[in-house]
Amino acid sequence: MSISNKSKLTPQVNALMEEFQKLQMQAISGFLKIKENQKINFLNLWNKMMEANARWVNTKGEGLTLDELYDLTTHEERLYLSRLLQFVFKTMSDQQERENPLPEEIKIEQIKVDGVPAEWQIVPGADEHRVLLYFHGGGMVVGSPRDSRYFTVSLGQATKMRVLSVDYRLAPEYPHPAGQEDCVKAYNWLLSSGIKPKNIIIGGLSAGGYYTLTTLLRLREEGISLPLGAICISPGTDLRLEEADDSLFENAETDPILADGGLLLFCIPAYLASKNPNDPLISPVTADLKGFPPLLIQASTCEMLYNGCERLFEKAKDDGVDVTFETWNDVPHGFQVFGLNILPESEDAINHIKSYIQKLFKEE
Repeated sequence: MSISNKSKLTPQVNALMEEFQKLQMQAISGFLKIKENQKINFLNLWNKMMEANARWVNTKGEGLTLDELYDLTTHEERLYLSRLLQFVFKTMSDQQERENPLPEEIKIEQIKVDGVPAEWQIVPGADEHRVLLYFHGGGMVVGSPRDSRYFTVSLGQATKMRVLSVDYRLAPEYPHPAGQEDCVKAYNWLLSSGIKPKNIIIGGLSAGGYYTLTTLLRLREEGISLPLGAICISPGTDLRLEEADDSLFENAETDPILADGGLLLFCIPAYLASKNPNDPLISPVTADLKGFPPLLIQASTCEMLYNGCERLFEKAKDDGVDVTFETWNDVPHGFQVFGLNILPESEDAINHIKSYIQKLFKEE
């Protein structure tokens, strides 16, 4: 059940989404051929989720409360949906690697950082003393360093930094605060390995942007030296869905990534697991951001999370943070990753990140 409106999307975005959805359907078909994935009626579950998603969007959140969203699925169904999404992401990553293998000179190394799986991505000429600590997207329920590898390698090439991409624990199996704890561990591991805070940039997209913000909050609470700067790409900022601004739902028509799959409807309740979304460590836009390092926020004006990014920008300014807010029009959520090497806006965003980071190091 489509929520987005093709007539409001550009031809390039429509073509991108058609290809994305085709690959998604092929992956789902492959998932359903596996015997253990046939124990749950996929069509019944999917239809239930899509009907709830349409009701939630069309009523601007009044149709379902957070508790009702959580109760919409059983724990077994949530785990099933998580496995399905992971299978889809892995299938798409497999295809990307087959069609466009990374150059041999790019070093990919799987490691453990204080017990947390992570991946070094090192491009030729990268400064061994400077690290971009990256948290991948996926709504806190899906994703891995491999799924965003082509984007993060592009960031490494642009900035000439080593990239440490963290494979944090995912909900619903590991709800809040497991993922946050893993991100904080990764940062502390860098410090313990001799990397100075002034040589670290942390960042991420969507859920990764959310974890960037909450990691900074936890580090500040614990009195740990903060990094030189932070990059938040279309971050989640406010998990209090019952207080969502109308624009969250109005932008659904132009955000096929978040709107059509019902990802927000599924991932936020699964991640919260009934915990209080008013906690600043859960909804960072409500937190005191004083003392944060320089912050770059990027977003699309037509994505569902745009208003949250705008409110984060205003809150950071009010709290005295050196914050920059960059926006693009007519591109979906996560266009930096989904549109890599396809949408010119993706390359433009990477170049802006490059310039921003270069400026931070120059001013240090």
